[in-house]
Amino acid sequence: MAFKSRPTTALATFGAGCFWHPQQVYDQVEGVTGTWVGYSGGTKKNPTYEEVCHTNTGHAEVVQIEFNPRTVTYETLLDIFWEIHDPTQVDCQGPDIGRQYRSVIFVHDAYQQRAAQESKAAREASGKYEVPIATAIEPVRTFWEAEDYHQKYNERLKTRSWISELFGRKQ
Repeated sequence: MAFKSRPTTALATFGAGCFWHPQQVYDQVEGVTGTWVGYSGGTKKNPTYEEVCHTNTGHAEVVQIEFNPRTVTYETLLDIFWEIHDPTQVDCQGPDIGRQYRSVIFVHDAYQQRAAQESKAAREASGKYEVPIATAIEPVRTFWEAEDYHQKYNERLKTRSWISELFGRKQ
């Protein structure tokens, strides 16, 4: 029987409110080789930021993460996802209100589906939240990259992310 090695890159896609902060956080995680902000889960092809925010395209603002599973696990990326937003809020995060800010995990394969469901179930059973977790778990749809001015937005503003101290910062 032939040995099948693990791939050196994989993708993860998460919606956790405004996409700027999640991108900044994941960019600092060792084993993450690239991130892009954009839109997924909607019906309009190649939507613009204005369309996602002001019309009913159905998209969520997401960060798509390319990572090396030999260095960082999908489960670690899920742990970070739960910590960087409030998964109990429905169609909003803090002051950002609208369906585009929903909490969602877009899974790329059966492994991610199972891992996301197990992770969500563990969070629900933890007693940490007083209300049910609203995070949806859905198969990934087309990822539409956001406009250039959204990419690495917080990095350009030189804002710092506190969460990177918890999950490991790239050198």
